[in-house]
Amino acid sequence: MSQVRSAFNKVYSQYNEHAFLQKEIAMRLDTKLEVISGNTDTILDLGAGTGLLSQFLLTRFPNSKIICLDFAQKTLKNNPIDYKLCADANHLPLANNSVDVVISNLMMQWCGDLSQLFAECHRVLKNDGLILFSTFGPDTLKELKKSWAVVDNEAHVNTFIDMHDIGDRLLKNGFQSPVMEMETLTLTYQTVTDLLKDLKAIGAQTVGSRSKALTGKDKFQSMIKMYESYRQNDKLPATYEVIYGHAWKRINKLGAIQLAQ
Repeated sequence: MSQVRSAFNKVYSQYNEHAFLQKEIAMRLDTKLEVISGNTDTILDLGAGTGLLSQFLLTRFPNSKIICLDFAQKTLKNNPIDYKLCADANHLPLANNSVDVVISNLMMQWCGDLSQLFAECHRVLKNDGLILFSTFGPDTLKELKKSWAVVDNEAHVNTFIDMHDIGDRLLKNGFQSPVMEMETLTLTYQTVTDLLKDLKAIGAQTVGSRSKALTGKDKFQSMIKMYESYRQNDKLPATYEVIYGHAWKRINKLGAIQLAQ
């Protein structure tokens, strides 16, 4: 995790310039709040970073207390929210039953232990509190993954968790009525190098952006040649499987978690 933190801290000043996909997904995540009712006195933006989602929350909930938390301290410098915390999402420095909504945009894929993350979110949420998030699914960057697979057996692209497994982990950590959705978004590039530069510029150092020196020039060129087979209309596609999920913390009057049927 220290490597991931370091990568995000290095790119904080240029992150927003390259994070057009992240901003688009933040906007789509925010619109889901239009049809989800509940208390919003205290909102935790988990993995808030430079504030792409935070700005939408500030507009939608001007009277709410919005807490922006991220483990990469430099990314919080550009966040417009006043209340900011630099901390690990797996060990939230917040009291039990203190938050109405936990919302997270494209942060969960960096967490090695989703069960621990969901347990912490469940702990800090009030009864009837909501968790709402976006993350990436297994088909994300499938063209890059398949192109590297032809070259060697190394893991050049992160492995992302299937949405059904995410839903199961929500249930196992006490959340009720999880709803999971998926959509596919495709970005296009002139060259593979342009894609890798974009990934590096948003701190995704561990996602397919190994240098030529580490992979070998011949392997790197072989990967590029394979990726060229995906070219359509003079553009190279980069697929992103975007997963959205939400669930509730509901405790009955006796203080027991209501078990899903």
